[in-house]
Amino acid sequence: MTHQLIDNTEAKRYEFHIDGLVPKIEYIKTKDKIYLTHTEVPQALEGKGIGTALVRQVLEDVEEKELTLVPMCPFVAMYIKRHPKWKSLVLKGINIA
Repeated sequence: MTHQLIDNTEAKRYEFHIDGLVPKIEYIKTKDKIYLTHTEVPQALEGKGIGTALVRQVLEDVEEKELTLVPMCPFVAMYIKRHPKWKSLVLKGINIA
């Protein structure tokens, strides 16, 4: 199942819109860096892989925009730990153990 990723710059978050619900990843963006600060999936959508799909699509967007990633959200950091190919996006000096 693929959902359309929305970069809601006004709200400073990436979103999916699913059945009236909005799973999201909040961010702070600077000129060349993006800090992913918080991931939230509505309870009705939990356990369906929505959070994982959201993180994956956000990381694809970060890569496409050539931003340096600072994963402050534990969910995002855990995703990167499980999928090491994304470590190349992470700011040098940040250890995802």
